[in-house]
Formats: sequence, C-alpha cells, structure tokens
Amino acid sequence: MGQFIQLSAKDGFAVPAYVAEPAGTPKGGVVVVQEIFGVNAHIREVVDGFAREGYVSIAPSLFDRVKRGVELGYSPEDVQLGRGFALQVPQEKLLADIAACINVVKHAGPVAVVGYCWGGSLAHLAACELPVRAAVDYYGTRTLENLHLKTRAPVQYHFGDRDKTLPPEAIGKIRAADPGGEFHVYAADHGFNCDHRAAFDPAAESLARQRTLDFLERHLRAPAPDSGNSN
Repeated sequence: MGQFIQLSAKDGFAVPAYVAEPAGTPKGGVVVVQEIFGVNAHIREVVDGFAREGYVSIAPSLFDRVKRGVELGYSPEDVQLGRGFALQVPQEKLLADIAACINVVKHAGPVAVVGYCWGGSLAHLAACELPVRAAVDYYGTRTLENLHLKTRAPVQYHFGDRDKTLPPEAIGKIRAADPGGEFHVYAADHGFNCDHRAAFDPAAESLARQRTLDFLERHLRAPAPDSGNSN
C-alpha cells in the first residue's frame, strides 16, 4: 500500500520514510515511530493500517543515521543489535527526523505521533518537544528518562501488566508526571501489539487499537486548543 520516500531533516540528513495515503479525504496525519527493529514489515503494516483508517501515515527510518536499511526480526540477537543502534542516535537527531515527517504529513491536518517500545518513548518526547496535537505511547521503555519534561499535548499510554521492563512502580511514576494522561493497562506482556512476536496478544491489541483510534478521532478532529502548541 505504501512506499518509501526521502525526506530532509533540518540538519540536511536524508531520512528515508515509509508513507501511506488514505483512499479518501484525510482525517489528519500520523507519524508512526518504530521499535528497535527498524521500519520492518510490522511497522509498515501499522502505517498501512492507519492509512486505511483515513490518516496520511509515515514512519521514519530512525536507524539510518547509524546504518542504512536496518530491518530486524525478534530473536535475542536482533534485540541486542537493535538496542545497540538505538543507543547510537542522539535524541536531538531523532526529534529532527520525526519533525521532518510531521512537516510532510501536516498538509492532511493535525498530526499525532504513535510509537511502540523505543518509539513509544519517542512519541511521549514528541508530545513534550514537537508541534503535535496528540501522542500515543505503547509500552515506552525509555519514557522514564524524560519525565522531567512537561507534555504539551495529550498522551495516551498502553502497558502490559506482565511487562518486566515497565513494572507497576514505573507506570506509577509516569502517571504522577503526566496526571492528565490517559492510561490503559492490559493482561499482557511487552510487545503485545505486534503480531510478529511471541508476546502478541490479540485481545489486548484489538482493544488498544480501538482506544488509539478513538483517541486520534477525538484529538485530531477537534478544534485546536488555545495553547499554541498544536498543529
């Protein structure tokens, strides 16, 4: 459904991104932020899925600043590789690449950022630092690192109660830092949204997806708030 295009970040870096267009009039834009496995088949499917729901959707290849064309699977070896790539990209460069995607899709209307795992943390960061209308953070393992920042757009959070990387006390810290956030916890493990992973939980994925779509509908279709921080 979608295709890869080349974008230019504000520092001149050429960012490949996978983009998909809806069939009719767009409802807005959605930037999908990858896990530590690159813009692989699953992330492309997620982008295509948001496009089918009516959003111009795009996913930047955030590892390309380290190595071009990274697409990983879900083996322990792939996890180690992905973590290594993620540690090598400075946060300001990640924000620059996400901002480039926002600029590309904002013609469709207000923009949200939706991220998974590592990308979930970056979706939260985007709600603090970038001009987005809303953000959705799926089990963002590094969200805790940026709790000193204030969210400037509403954030919806999804967690699994069997996720050892985000125990209840960690979720409690995120709740305390973002009391206006929308929080959902499922009887599931880390990565429950991805049907390519052993942790995939169809019931949790389906409910989280519907909640995500409802959240996007509320915040991207509603009039802009007066804060001046949204698209």
